[in-house]
Amino acid sequence: MSSAVVPSAPPSAYKIRPALGTLLLLGAAIVATVFVWQGITTKGAPDPTLPHTSRAVASLDIGVLVFREGLECILVLSAIMASMIGPNAYQRKPVAVGVGVGFLATLVTWFIAVGIINDLSQNISALDLQAGTGLLAVVVLVVIMNWFFHKVYWGGWICFHNRRKKSLLNDAKGSQISRTGLLWGLGLLGFSSLYREGFEVVLFLQSYHLRMGNGPILSGALIGSFLAGIVAVLTFFAHRRLPYRKMLVLTGTMLGFVLLVMVGEQAQEMQLAHWIPTTKIVWLANFTPDWMGLWFSFYPTVETLGAQALAAVLVIGSYLIARRQRSSEPAMAAATPV
Repeated sequence: MSSAVVPSAPPSAYKIRPALGTLLLLGAAIVATVFVWQGITTKGAPDPTLPHTSRAVASLDIGVLVFREGLECILVLSAIMASMIGPNAYQRKPVAVGVGVGFLATLVTWFIAVGIINDLSQNISALDLQAGTGLLAVVVLVVIMNWFFHKVYWGGWICFHNRRKKSLLNDAKGSQISRTGLLWGLGLLGFSSLYREGFEVVLFLQSYHLRMGNGPILSGALIGSFLAGIVAVLTFFAHRRLPYRKMLVLTGTMLGFVLLVMVGEQAQEMQLAHWIPTTKIVWLANFTPDWMGLWFSFYPTVETLGAQALAAVLVIGSYLIARRQRSSEPAMAAATPV
C-alpha cells in the first residue's frame, strides 16, 4: 500500500511570516514605550517644544511614511525585474543604476525644496508658511494613502512600467533600438520608480523640517530606509515573495491615524494664521484634557473636529468604495458575454 507523498513547502514559507511578525511587534513595542515614557516623565502632557517628546513621535511617523514609499518602490522594481534572469540578467544593472541616480536626485530635490522654503520665510510670516507647508503635507499624505485611486495610482503605475519594459524589449528584438538605447530606457524605468516616491516624501517632510529641523527627519528617514532595506534584501537577494499588499494595507492604516493627527494640527495652525475662524465648543472644552491636543491634535473647536471628521470619512469611505469595486469585478466579468 503506497502512501501519497505530501510536497513540503519551501523553507521561506515558514520564515517570512514569523520574521515579519517579529518586526511588527518590535515596532509596536517601540511606539508603546515612547507613549509610556512620555506619560511617566511628563504626567501625560508632554511639551512639544522639548526634545525627546514630540520629536520622537515625529520620527516614527516619518519612518512609517518612508517605509511605505519604499514598499511601493520595491513592488514596482520587483515587477520590472521579475523576468531579468539567466541570459537577461544583464538588464538588472541599468535598472539598479537608475535607482541610484533617482536616490541622488531625491537628495538634490530635498536641498532645493529647503532652499525655496527658506527664501519664502524671509517674505512670509512664520505662521502663514507653517500653515501652507502643513496643508501641502496633508494633501500629499492623502494622495499617498490612495485608497480610492488605488488602481490609477498604484496598480496603473506598475502596469505602466511593465508595458514600457515590454516595449523596450520588443523594440530591441526587432532592432528598432540599439542595445545602448535599451539600457538607457531600463535605467529610466529604475530612476522613475524611485524618484516618484522620493519626490512625494520630500514634499511631505517640508512641514516637519520647518517646525523641528533636520534631527527628527534624519532619524525617521533612517528608520524607514532600514526597514525598506530589509524587504529589498529579502526580495532581490533572497528571492522571497512577501505579502506586499498586506504590508501596504497595514502601513496605510497607521498613516490613516497620522493623517487624523496632522489634519487636526493643520486646522489649528490655519486658525492661528487667521486663515479660518475659531469656533470653540465650550462644553467639550471642559471635558478635554490638554494632553489630547498635544498627543492627538484633538482640539474642542468646530473647525478642527470637522476637518478630522471629513478626513476620516474620506479615507474610510474611499476604502469601502474601492473594496466594493474589487468585489464586484468577478461578478461583472462572469456576466460579460464571450
